[in-house]
Amino acid sequence: MKLSQFNFDFDPKLIAKYPSDFRDECRMMVLHKDTGEIEHKIFKDIIDYCNPHDLFVFNDAKVFPARFCGNKEKTGAEIEVFLLRELNKDQHLWDVLVDPARKIRIGNKLYFGENDALVAEVIDNTTSRGRTLRFLFDGSDEEFRTILYQLGELPVPKWIRPHAEEIDKERFQNIYANPDREGAVACPAAGLHFSKILFKKMELKDVDSTFLTLYMGNAHFHQVDVEDLYKHKMDSEQMIITEETANAVNKAKHNGNKVFAVGITVIRALETYVTTTSEIRPFEGWTNKFIFPPYKFSIPDALVTNFHLPQSTMLINVAAFGGYDKVMNAYKVAVEQGYQFGDYGDAMLII
Repeated sequence: MKLSQFNFDFDPKLIAKYPSDFRDECRMMVLHKDTGEIEHKIFKDIIDYCNPHDLFVFNDAKVFPARFCGNKEKTGAEIEVFLLRELNKDQHLWDVLVDPARKIRIGNKLYFGENDALVAEVIDNTTSRGRTLRFLFDGSDEEFRTILYQLGELPVPKWIRPHAEEIDKERFQNIYANPDREGAVACPAAGLHFSKILFKKMELKDVDSTFLTLYMGNAHFHQVDVEDLYKHKMDSEQMIITEETANAVNKAKHNGNKVFAVGITVIRALETYVTTTSEIRPFEGWTNKFIFPPYKFSIPDALVTNFHLPQSTMLINVAAFGGYDKVMNAYKVAVEQGYQFGDYGDAMLII
């Protein structure tokens, strides 16, 4: 398929700037992928679409404050740094994006915080992700991370708001985000709609849940710049599927229960390493899987997702799951009905 096939009339005013008052009370469009039927519901109604021992698979990666504002040495020019990936913990090496990139050269020093609490040196500017920085810090790793987290802000996408606000400290994290799985630089946003009350209702209905980890990085937000989707290359993202999660997914499939993938990251993780018998295995490594139509899915039976921007990799993935024509028609309806788009927007259930 071609990139241009994933364009649609879109008004940026449909991007949600703030989350709904209650996590589980946003709007939810339900798309039946076999028939194309569309229903308009509230997210907490999702419980009506699952049966006992159906399985929800969540991404428990926790977002960390990856965006920093600093100044370049000598000129004092303002520089924004977006941490992407830690390369070496002992040397404090990070792959980063910098803006404006044209002002940064190898050897430049960048200063962050009052009294230059953190100093970084640019040691490479040839990576596909932008730059590599070495933070010049002599203290312990714990001290380094304390300062890092104090100075950084949560990476709310700029097309939502220029900077994070107080509300984002709670609402730009999933309630099940695992402190031991901190490292995502973007939020697995489909999970933002799940509340403690909804989890309790799922428990009372004997609906099961399990967790995997995919550290969402910049791969999802790189603009697709090739018309032929076969030529698009996704950046690799780290993922972890435990034995417990693999067993839960395989048991649900074996017993004929539905597997609900909560978000595009979960779909990518579940479909990265599938056996010839349509099972998954415990895995810890990296994935650069890019899913686009036509694609035959082996694991998920249903998808919980948000509404995504035109020509985004997320929309392309959704179309692969729900069927190109049905999904693009659903997006036309969503625009007509004023559904909210983006991380803080409304939800879509494809079943």
